[in-house]
Amino acid sequence: MNILLLGSGGREHALAWKIKQSSLCKNLFITPGNAGTNLIGKNIDINYNDFNAQKEFCIANQINMVVVGPEEPLVNGIYDFYTNDVALKNIIVIAPSAKAAQLEGSKSFSKYFMQRHQIPTAAYKEFTKENFEEGKAYIQQHSLPIVLKADGLAAGKGVIICQTTAAALQSFEDMLLHQQFGSASNKVVIEEFLTGIEVSVFVITNGKDYQIIGHAKDYKKIGEGETGLNTGGMGCVTPVPFMDNLFMQKVTEKIIEPTIQGLYQEQLTYHGFLFFGLMNVNGEPYVIEYNCRMGDPETEVVMPRLTTDLVQLFLDIHHNQLGKTAINYQPDFFATVMAVSGGYPGDYKKNIPISFSTLNPQNDSIIFHAGTKKLHEQIVTNGGRVLTVTSHAPSIALAVEKSIQTLQTISFEGMYFRKDIGFEFI
Repeated sequence: MNILLLGSGGREHALAWKIKQSSLCKNLFITPGNAGTNLIGKNIDINYNDFNAQKEFCIANQINMVVVGPEEPLVNGIYDFYTNDVALKNIIVIAPSAKAAQLEGSKSFSKYFMQRHQIPTAAYKEFTKENFEEGKAYIQQHSLPIVLKADGLAAGKGVIICQTTAAALQSFEDMLLHQQFGSASNKVVIEEFLTGIEVSVFVITNGKDYQIIGHAKDYKKIGEGETGLNTGGMGCVTPVPFMDNLFMQKVTEKIIEPTIQGLYQEQLTYHGFLFFGLMNVNGEPYVIEYNCRMGDPETEVVMPRLTTDLVQLFLDIHHNQLGKTAINYQPDFFATVMAVSGGYPGDYKKNIPISFSTLNPQNDSIIFHAGTKKLHEQIVTNGGRVLTVTSHAPSIALAVEKSIQTLQTISFEGMYFRKDIGFEFI
């Protein structure tokens, strides 16, 4: 099969790495990709939101399957574009429909969905400019901390946890009246704050059947000990020690199955990944958010641990065979540690040369590129999160240690990474 993968980050490098391992993959193209994806397949300079340019490329290169990495094309209706076009309708598209992608594209939509299907989540109310004063009054009587979420896509930055009423009122005004997150904050969802441990579970579904393909614990803060500013993710581990059979049974029965049944009952077309962002509150799972794609850097640990052929899973979605599929994993623990640019998550420089002592480490480690590109034959930085190293070992501590050892063979000016990923399990 000729496969086109959309995206340019660490998630896409990990997906490309996994797809290319399949005997079903003949040619792999990545658009726009990064310096790492180009080592596996062929990068194509097309924007992942430019559906018409993709159409021309797919026809010219006899593409059989399109796999969508990031959230924007999903919410912008890429599935509908391909399936409604006579020239493209035979291409298998791994993505939900635009309507189903509202599970990620609209916090309000996802909250109503959870309410309709009795899926445990934090209590909430939503507000717009029209009932701004009512929202202020709601905040003033709400317990602290309090969570404010922009309704739409805000590049992972639309969630603010406020410790004081004054801060919450200011954030509410910034979001709704001053368009802090553009049109994404035309509506604001205000939630109760849940106390517990966050964890993510990933499934693949055809909107009726599903398979769990992994779970991971992500580390969002820039500083060690989970301190400092939020980032897109500084590393993660899998399997998570507290995700035992009892907890996973609760996740399956209370969250995953009602969600898949809800998709089916509401006739929401869904052919792809579904990410459950969960909070373990005293042993009970609650949904914080849905994402309609894989996470980053979670993909970088989930894909290496998964031994099942990913392209075969995509075909099983298409042929409605998911219910019969066996999912297999490597027995080890996996840890990924992210190297970021100096100054991230604030201002940082780009185009800084990266030095690798080896592109193919020998110590059970894999280097996945995130914000990189090639400039005059030199691999340089091209983002805040630059690359990540994933390693496996019989324990989380050893897996983290291996990733750090490999990172110490890589260097660029201002490079920073956390040395304590998985710290609460070590």
